[in-house]
Amino acid sequence: MNLPKRVTLKEVGPRDGLQNEKKFVTTEQKVEWINQLSESGLSHIEVSSFVHPKWIPALSDAEQVFQQIHRHSGVTYSALIPNIKGAERALQVGVDEFAVFMSASETHNRKNINKSIEDTYSVLKEVANEGKSARKNVRGYVSTVFGCPYDGHVSLEEVKKICDKLFSIGVYEISLGDTIGVANPQQVEEVIKEVKKEFGVDRFALHFHDTRGMALANTLVGLQLGVKIFDGSIGGLGGCPYAKGASGNVASEDLLFMLHEMGIETGVDAKSFLKAATFIEDVLQKTLPSHQLKIAEGMS
Repeated sequence: MNLPKRVTLKEVGPRDGLQNEKKFVTTEQKVEWINQLSESGLSHIEVSSFVHPKWIPALSDAEQVFQQIHRHSGVTYSALIPNIKGAERALQVGVDEFAVFMSASETHNRKNINKSIEDTYSVLKEVANEGKSARKNVRGYVSTVFGCPYDGHVSLEEVKKICDKLFSIGVYEISLGDTIGVANPQQVEEVIKEVKKEFGVDRFALHFHDTRGMALANTLVGLQLGVKIFDGSIGGLGGCPYAKGASGNVASEDLLFMLHEMGIETGVDAKSFLKAATFIEDVLQKTLPSHQLKIAEGMS
C-alpha cells in the first residue's frame, strides 16, 4: 500500500469529547489531563470551546483552563470559536489557533448554529478576520459531510462549495466530519478524490466517528489517498447525540495503534497517551469505548 510515512493526530477530546458529558470535569482535572496529553508527544490539542457557557456548561471554564495549563513548545493549543465575542475571549487567554465550524447540510446547520448555511459565512469570516489580525491560524470543521440525521444524503457539490468558501475567508485547513458515523470506505474514497482534485489533499483532515465501527476502515482509505491529518478523541470520548447509546469519536489510541503497527510515525508515545486515557476514564467514572484502553486495563 502507498501510505504516508508520518501522520499528525489532532486530539479533540478535551473539547469535542467533554462537551456532552453530564459529569462536570473540574478545571483542575482538565488542566492535569491536558498537561498529561502535552507530555505524550502530541503536536495539537483542542483544549476547549468559547461558545456561550449556557449552551455548553461542561466547557464553561475555558478561560481558566487556558490560563492554567502548562504549555509545551511545539504544541498548538486550539479552541472552537463560534463568533466574535468568543474570539475576543479566546485572544485574552492566548489561544494559539481558532477553529470555526459549520455543517454541510442545511437542517443540521440550522439546529446546531441557529443559522442558514448562507448566513453562517459572514459570522465565520468575522471570526477568521479577528484571528488572522492577531496572527492566529484558523482551522475549519465541516460537519455532516458523509450524511445528515435530518436531511440524509449530503451533496458532494455542496461540500465542495462550502470548502471553497471557507478557504476564501482564510481557513488554512478543513476537517471533514462524519458526524453520525455513517460513512463507508467507498464513500470516503469518492469524497476525498473530489476535494483532492479541486483543492489538493494537504489542506484536509478527516474526523471520523465510530458509531457503526467504521472509523478505522475509513481512516485506511484516507491514508491510501494521501490524507496525513486525522482528528481523534482520547478514550473514544464524545457520544453521538443522534445515535443513542452509540460511541462517537474514534478513539485516538486505537488510531495510534493502527498507525504504529503499520509503521507510520506520529510522534506520540502510546504508553504515555494511555496513561492520560486512564486518568480521564477514572475522572468520569465510566468505561470508555477505546479498545486499547480495555486491553491495557485487562493486562494490569
